[in-house]
Amino acid sequence: MKHIWRFLLQKFLHFLLLLVALSVISFVLVGLSPVNPIDAYIGADVMRVGAEQRELIAQRWGLDQPMTTRFFLWLGQLLQGNLGTSMTYNQTVSQVIAERFEASLALMGLAWLFSGAFGVLLGVVAGAKEGSLIDRVIRIYAYTLASAPAFWIALLLLIIFSVTLQVTPICCAKPPGILAADVTLWQKLHHLLLPALTLSVIGVANIALHTREKLIEILHSNYALFAYAQGETTTGVVLHHGLRNVALPAITLQFASLGELFGGSVLIEKVFNYPGLGNATVQAALRSDVPLLLGIVFFSATFVFIGNTLADLSYQVIDPRIRFGKSA
Repeated sequence: MKHIWRFLLQKFLHFLLLLVALSVISFVLVGLSPVNPIDAYIGADVMRVGAEQRELIAQRWGLDQPMTTRFFLWLGQLLQGNLGTSMTYNQTVSQVIAERFEASLALMGLAWLFSGAFGVLLGVVAGAKEGSLIDRVIRIYAYTLASAPAFWIALLLLIIFSVTLQVTPICCAKPPGILAADVTLWQKLHHLLLPALTLSVIGVANIALHTREKLIEILHSNYALFAYAQGETTTGVVLHHGLRNVALPAITLQFASLGELFGGSVLIEKVFNYPGLGNATVQAALRSDVPLLLGIVFFSATFVFIGNTLADLSYQVIDPRIRFGKSA
């Protein structure tokens, strides 16, 4: 138990250093952006706003202060538990993230489960049938997906299922013109299905290829040969020896892919106009909304950190031979 607490303390200290680095880099990059935050805030009415009004807007959001002053003011607020106010949504950053993440969580959660289940299944089938036609088909499928841009896959599926076949909605998280309180569970799932499927397709390739390689290594190991010599079939070796050994790399990849999943959701939500955290990230970047952008950066870093930590902790459950701070 002592080793686990030491491990968690080390991870937490690394996480704090990461947040400091992220906040400084993000603040500097947004400060050097060519986008004028006042013009972005005013939007289409930029020609109707005079110099005096622009100055008032700058004072309201603290944009008339130097970058270092704004950074330390923001840091002081953060230490008091206040992430600031979003210029884009005119709400506190905490409220924006909470509302948007609720929609994104359903999307990313469904995509995460789909990609993990299908990735492991395809990897096991390809590894067990090494060199066969089905193995070649799965590898071509995985290599194609691994090299294809996420937005291109999203547009392709949108054209096929929403425009040509018309079996899925073309955008949004609910039918237009209906209040959020009146939306049924089926309507929510109907609008969620295609974005989740698109996001999961992107994550399948890595899981499938790594699972295949690990299973082939197991099937050629000495203990597998010994099992074959005792009359065990390939299916039996896969079920009794393979699945447990491929579980560790598969789980590691699946939890490590949370960062890619979050990044992929930004593009997918933009293509499908899905009102999640990814869409809010794009709006914050386009409008130089520094408080919201930093809040989302902090939140996404925490999200990925929790995922990686859960993957590390799951090792002991799956393989008790692994102990923190000790060699196997």
